[in-house]
Amino acid sequence: MGSNVYKPVMQPQKRGWLRTKVAVAYFRAKRRRLWKSGSIDFASIGETNFEHIHFSNPSPLLRHLVGIDPQLEQNKITNLHIALKKINGVVLQPGQTFSFWEMIGKPTRRKGYVDGVVLKDGVFSSGLGGGLCHLSGLIYWATLHTPLDVTERHRHGYDTTPQRFFGHDATCFYNYKDLMVKNNTSQPFQLQVEINSEELIAIWLSNTPPSHRYEIYEKQGYLHMEDWGRQTRHNHVYRKTFDLDDNLIADDFISENHAIVM
Repeated sequence: MGSNVYKPVMQPQKRGWLRTKVAVAYFRAKRRRLWKSGSIDFASIGETNFEHIHFSNPSPLLRHLVGIDPQLEQNKITNLHIALKKINGVVLQPGQTFSFWEMIGKPTRRKGYVDGVVLKDGVFSSGLGGGLCHLSGLIYWATLHTPLDVTERHRHGYDTTPQRFFGHDATCFYNYKDLMVKNNTSQPFQLQVEINSEELIAIWLSNTPPSHRYEIYEKQGYLHMEDWGRQTRHNHVYRKTFDLDDNLIADDFISENHAIVM
């Protein structure tokens, strides 16, 4: 993985509403069958709180996007509070998998979800449950700093903030664009997510202290002007694993990222 060969980003094509509706229904049904198949041992909320922090990651709660109704960003906070009730405290026993959507369920108005900020076709707009991508992206980034394995992650098609680390995100769309994390270690892990007036914080804990630390970095990051007139951004993300004496243990490929620059 991680070759230096340029991969073009195709120009987005507008799909008809009927084709989109049929495709969404198909992929949602396919994902529900996977959930019910019994092939995955899903994690659940645990009563035990572990004491050893493996990684804690705070993120600013509001981004104050230009041209966006501030109420939509406030609504994001409402949506996050609802989702956190479903996932805060989830425990991954060895062999188990955390699924973002399997735990949260479908965002609906009946559950209290409201319209928040969403990114669709390269434009910020409003959508029911908007803001949950902030949560999935934060959990993804925190997970990269633990020995847990990310088994499913989807990147955004658009790069919204070029000044940030590219490739840290994990977009989500119910229910088949999911974030899934598997515990292939011999110890249990617990996810705690906290929210205050300024930050959303994801914390991975365990019942034993960490034995390694992790450094996430990019290779081959560059911008490119596509022949259809838009600039795109590309990189490969890697992770270095160190022991507690700072000896390098591994240097692994994590992901390949491509997006249209907004």
